[in-house]
Amino acid sequence: MAGVLTGFAVIVTVIAVGYALGRGGVLGPDAATVLSRVAFFVATPALLFETVARADVPAVVSSALVVTVVSTTAVASVFVAVARLCWHRSVADATIGALASSYVNAANIGIPVAVYVLGDASFVAPVLMFQLVVMTPVAFAFLEAATAGSRPALGTVLLQPLTNPVTIACALGVAASLTGWLPPEPVLRPIELVAAMAVPATLIAYGLSLHGAPRPGSGDTGRDVRLAVVLKTVVQPAVAYLVARFAMGLPPGLVLACTVTAALPTAQNVFVYAIRYGRGTVLARDSILLSTVTAVPVLIGVAVLAG
Repeated sequence: MAGVLTGFAVIVTVIAVGYALGRGGVLGPDAATVLSRVAFFVATPALLFETVARADVPAVVSSALVVTVVSTTAVASVFVAVARLCWHRSVADATIGALASSYVNAANIGIPVAVYVLGDASFVAPVLMFQLVVMTPVAFAFLEAATAGSRPALGTVLLQPLTNPVTIACALGVAASLTGWLPPEPVLRPIELVAAMAVPATLIAYGLSLHGAPRPGSGDTGRDVRLAVVLKTVVQPAVAYLVARFAMGLPPGLVLACTVTAALPTAQNVFVYAIRYGRGTVLARDSILLSTVTAVPVLIGVAVLAG
């Protein structure tokens, strides 16, 4: 329980700093957009390269990864189906909604939760790797195609991920991990320095966006937000639990780990991606806020029942 509260306290504090900056007008009206772009084009690629390059990629391909893939795909597919078929949302908005429904905060909340609740930070490795190496590039491919302005050729769609800094960083990180090669110290140190900016920059940008925003879940995107939050905080952990326990017969400790990681709230990265592509920003912002609030009792409840 301490890990859950610690992780959320860190997040809330840094977001509050961003909100205070926005309320005081210290950074100007475009601060959230500028800071989000810095995070997207510079800091986040550096963090992803460093994280993936230092990870043992073959080691995280495990039974827990299967649970992550199934639970993530299930809730993302449900959101896309409802958004596209029932509410006639655009491909870009449906993609952001799918991420809001399934992309967990595995870093700045997931790591302390894994350490203090599960006793091992490596439990977040499968979901973190799946999100970085698979989910992010696939989502960007859809977003690039949907926001291109006209219907792009197949070759253009296939090559678009190669121009995205986040996708490139993930690919380079995987290559470094598989070969066991890391850049020399004079190159790696600046990367580490810039990478350290990614999480605080993202959280501060998110806090800036909250100033002057309407009540979360209101307006035209209200039902999208509610669906995303329910899928993220209730359905995804439930699917993970059922798959881990009954479909795969995993031991109790691993079942708990899969359930807890699936119950983590929506990652702030989704907001940065929404800002970058100019689609679904309200949906991303409100889903992150409400899923973060809702995930607290869910995670505490899971930890108490398992303990």
